[in-house]
Amino acid sequence: MAKIAIIDYGLGNLRSVKKAIEKTTAKTEITDNNEKIRKADGIIIPGVGAFEDGIKNLSKYREEIYRAFENDKPVLGICLGMQLTLTKGYEGNKELKGLDIIQGEVISLPTQKKVPHIGWNSIKLTQNHPLLKGIGNGDYFYFVHSYYTNTASERDVLAECRYGINFPAVISRKNYVGVQFHPEKSGKKGIQLLKNFVEYCKS
Repeated sequence: MAKIAIIDYGLGNLRSVKKAIEKTTAKTEITDNNEKIRKADGIIIPGVGAFEDGIKNLSKYREEIYRAFENDKPVLGICLGMQLTLTKGYEGNKELKGLDIIQGEVISLPTQKKVPHIGWNSIKLTQNHPLLKGIGNGDYFYFVHSYYTNTASERDVLAECRYGINFPAVISRKNYVGVQFHPEKSGKKGIQLLKNFVEYCKS
């Protein structure tokens, strides 16, 4: 049975993520302990809130996240947790350094549509990946965000969403995958994605 560590860095709907993971076959734990994170088969970085607060709070776990990335341990970033893995973010007229696992920047959604973007939107797959098994073009997921990831390379994008503009809905590099939407709030397809992550952790 795969053991999944959900990093508790003070931001994010941790209980909802844990409850959703428990619908799969994984054993999961919300933790702020680096040793437990190190021993897990997979890591989830959740997140709801501001980039500045997020990267500051996540600093305690930076080395464990890098170690997981270098050692091919699966890591899943959700919403803000995904955004924090980019090179930098812009918020409140500040340039803030991210984890730089995925090269690119986090910038605000254009105001041609209502911001924040809240609600169900379909995604378009651009590459195959084990995380997307059983998920197809046009499947809907639940989004809540005001910023989006502008990746430096299209090769890092697995799926896109359109909300005024096209933006990455799923990104990946090596063993890391990030999703802009909230799988824990996305019904059966969200649970399917989390099941896929658990299987990815077993492989």
